[in-house]
Amino acid sequence: MLSRRTFLAAFVVPLLSQNRKPNMFADAEAYERFMGRWSRLVAPRLVDFTGLPQGGRILDVGSGTGALAFAIAERNARAAVVGIDPSKEYVAYAGSRNPFRDRASFEVGDAQQLHFPDASFDAALSLLVFNFIPDPKKALFELRRVIRPGGKIAAAVWDYGAGMRMLRTFWDAAVHTDPAADKLDEKHMPLCRSGELSRLWRDGGLENVREEPIDITTRFDSFSDYWDPFLLGQGPAGSYARSLSREKLLALRSEVKNRLSLTSEDVPLTMSARVWAVSGVVPNRR
Repeated sequence: MLSRRTFLAAFVVPLLSQNRKPNMFADAEAYERFMGRWSRLVAPRLVDFTGLPQGGRILDVGSGTGALAFAIAERNARAAVVGIDPSKEYVAYAGSRNPFRDRASFEVGDAQQLHFPDASFDAALSLLVFNFIPDPKKALFELRRVIRPGGKIAAAVWDYGAGMRMLRTFWDAAVHTDPAADKLDEKHMPLCRSGELSRLWRDGGLENVREEPIDITTRFDSFSDYWDPFLLGQGPAGSYARSLSREKLLALRSEVKNRLSLTSEDVPLTMSARVWAVSGVVPNRR
């Protein structure tokens, strides 16, 4: 298995550096079609898993197109939510579609270097982001700093190795048609396996740490509904697909279709999807 450092050096860091345009996370409309629709299914489940207090200030780390912040605001009518994301395009998109303008706001920010004062939030949540942060331990320490003692910090990431069938099918086909794609396969992504998030949370000094899987079903109207969003360049899979020549892309498409065992491209299909969710409590400061 590739090390975290090797995977980040090969793929994630060059595209997600705070000092460079995050190309694979720059088109909010494309992200919504590719992954946002599934984020909206997971978001309320993560909120329920976390068990937030009524009211208070809640920080959404890596707020993306707003799915988690909106789920928090919808489930907690007295909460004030602040979302931060390194992509100004995503921040603008979430702000333009914000149905909770009196209680939710979005701004460009880096989880590894928060500008908020100590103990200025009551809880923090992060959806499908922590594995993309170059230094997740540093980010977690920053969250501990800005969350009050007794407040919760929670996160969820896709199970890229086995549980997220939409992506697993794509990458298995990619590696079959292009063995060099193995180094980019999201199964090498850090923090995506059972126990890894909870280990980070415990190493970060959080208390009452618990981790659970959250399962959803992704439903596609047709093969095109599944395949076409990969061509929009979002995320590691989309970035890889966009890098291919037409010939290689057609070969990949054919292999993906074969692996799905479709009798027709117009047949609806469903796939299971799993995230690993973790929560912990900020200890009292001494």
